[in-house]
Parts: sequence; structure tokens; C-alpha cells
Amino acid sequence: MTAKLKSAAGIIIPDSTIAEQARELLLEHGNEFLYNHSMRVFLFSSLNAKRKEISYDSELLYVSSLFHDLGLTAHYSSPDLRFEVDGANAARDFLKGHGLPEKSLQLVWDTIALHTTIGIAEHKEAEVALMYSGVGLDVMGEGYEHLSEADREEIVGFFPRTDFKKKIIPAFFSGFEHKTETTFGNIKADVCAFMIPNFQRKNFCDCILHSPWAE
Repeated sequence: MTAKLKSAAGIIIPDSTIAEQARELLLEHGNEFLYNHSMRVFLFSSLNAKRKEISYDSELLYVSSLFHDLGLTAHYSSPDLRFEVDGANAARDFLKGHGLPEKSLQLVWDTIALHTTIGIAEHKEAEVALMYSGVGLDVMGEGYEHLSEADREEIVGFFPRTDFKKKIIPAFFSGFEHKTETTFGNIKADVCAFMIPNFQRKNFCDCILHSPWAE
């Protein structure tokens, strides 16, 4: 479903010029599958904020959610950067064009760039930690027990999962199969190992042992 929606599960969806333009970019360069995922991420993140009574900037969280996987798309994908960084760079350039302050630009950049970085993102600023939690809930079911059945059904009704478990891994892979080396040291190496028979991961210990140092 790509029709503009005012609210879902009690969460107001931002409708500013910035928010609407970000939404249009995702619909233009992404697809309905990524759009639905991104909207669920925003709503799950916002519900987590509501449950934990965390203050946050709804517009910046919304833009971050919409851009967080745009680095997987052909339009925004670079030849050699992590897809998370491609999405973060795209969002920063987009917001810079709207004259947002540097602090906001950096916050959105961090929110997107760190959204797959387990063990760090959850300890950062509210928006970073919240979107990380929303991604974790939609992709891996983290915090599923805190999501009420009513909220879950309403959100998934508006933004269907459409065989999400089977489709999301190939969707991830399609965004970085041309640069699998960018998954070194991060969880997306698991995606490469799942999708590529006999995938050889770069190994940190090998990097140490084969460095140019004599000892």
C-alpha cells in the first residue's frame, strides 16, 4: 500500500514537505516491498519510543526510516561503500538541500549508517537507538512480545509483510552482491554466506597474521 496515511497504531505519520519528499524518493527509487518495510520500521520505532517514554524527533526518525535501505537501490548504490553509508550519504545530501542544521544532518547520518551495527547503535542518541530497535523488530522479531496484537495487525494491514522472511535476504543481497567485500566485519556477511555457495569471508585474524609487519 503506497497511499498516503495520516496515522497508524496511534502514531502520527509526519506530513511535512521534507517528509513527503522523502516518501516520494523511496517510492521512485525503491519498490513497494522496501516501502512497506521502511514504514513498519518507523511505526515500530515510534511505538517503542511511546512504550519507553522516550522523546525523539519524529520527522528525523521518519526520514531516517525511509532512507535506511535506499543504499540497496541502483540509484543510490556506490561501487565500494557499505550500503548503510550510501543511504546515510543520500539522506544527508537530501536534508542539506532543505537547510537543516549540521547537528540534524549528523544525527540522521548516524541513524542510518549504524542501523545494522549491533552493540553500538542501541547506546547512541534516541533516534539512532529507536530506528535500530524498529529494524530489529521487523527483520528479526526483537521485542515482538512488546507489540500488541492490535497494533501488529493494524500496521501489517496497512503495510503488508508479503512473504517478508523469504524475500528480505535476497533483497539485501541484491544491493551489495557487486561489492561483497563491504560486508567484512558486519552482519551482512551472513547474507553473502547464505546466498553464495562456498563464500569465503575475509577473516580478521588472517589480516593480523598476514600484515606487512615482521612480528
